[in-house]
Amino acid sequence: MFDFNKVKVIVKTRRGYENIVATLIEELIPDSNTLPKPLNYSGVVLVISDREDAGKIIENNIPEAEKILPVRVATAADIDTISRNLDSIIKDIDGPFAVRTTRRGRHSFSSIDINVAVGEIIRNRTGQSVNLDFPEKVVFVEIIDKYAYLGVVDAQIFPKKRSKEKIEIRNFFQKVSIVQIPYLGKSPAPREMGVRVGREAQTFEVKEFVVAPVGLCDAKELKEFIDGVYRGIDTRFQIQKKVYSHKPRKVEVYVQNLYELIRERKDENIVVFEPEGRPISRVSRELAEMVIEGKRTNFLIGSREGIPTGIYRFADLVIDLCPGITIATDSAISSAMMALSFSLQENLEGSAEIP
Repeated sequence: MFDFNKVKVIVKTRRGYENIVATLIEELIPDSNTLPKPLNYSGVVLVISDREDAGKIIENNIPEAEKILPVRVATAADIDTISRNLDSIIKDIDGPFAVRTTRRGRHSFSSIDINVAVGEIIRNRTGQSVNLDFPEKVVFVEIIDKYAYLGVVDAQIFPKKRSKEKIEIRNFFQKVSIVQIPYLGKSPAPREMGVRVGREAQTFEVKEFVVAPVGLCDAKELKEFIDGVYRGIDTRFQIQKKVYSHKPRKVEVYVQNLYELIRERKDENIVVFEPEGRPISRVSRELAEMVIEGKRTNFLIGSREGIPTGIYRFADLVIDLCPGITIATDSAISSAMMALSFSLQENLEGSAEIP
């Protein structure tokens, strides 16, 4: 019989790996007793062991273990009882902290209720501040039906997608206009390529996507390419709406002859991405400053045919993204935007112009 009150380590895994992790733990720590998928909750392995370094052994030897949480307190799962059992937790809080609660089962309280109650007690008794974005320590509360397990870990155990070292650059992408020569040819190639490049444009939520043919082109092939672009944008947009914390914006699509566009936008920033250009490493600062300071920057990208060389005279920059390599059409937008991302990150560090 597994004793839920003696749990010393909680291990979180991907679903389907619970039994594997439990077996590996018992092989590494012979005196241990494990329970994978406790009470049929997936992604969790409970560990009982007398070894104080059990968590460290698991951390150093089992990559399938995604989070290792050393349990300091095992108690009943209700707010009052949890609040009365924080003494051994509080002594380890010596800086900004956050409380993270994972609740499994039905209860009369929510995870937020636990976070607020525990956070308030610790804040009052230690004088330390709650910092949900960049804490130094995290107090975890893992609830499994009527059992609650508490402990303190370093904040990096719960990594955030955005950290102090990361700079939010998404707003700068909305100043970029992707101008692409359409990919034409026999069906279904134009439509398939359109889907790919449309998805790439929407991934970065650029200001707009301009389909820019050069001279006369087959109307049906152009239509297929544009239909594909719309489909690619929409499929990616639907995913973004489901997974993003912010409200994504849908990329707008236009059609304009490339030469006409250049004449109309010659006073704007124009960047051509072709192998004849300078390596991105040498123009990184120029590219970043151009986007930061300008209202709109036009990224010109070819397809089966490159950007006409006469347009180079009107370009502020001609950039070779990967010297010696011809980048495929469906990778060009991502390559250009990733180069911009790197340039912005490198040049915005320490800048007062971060949005």
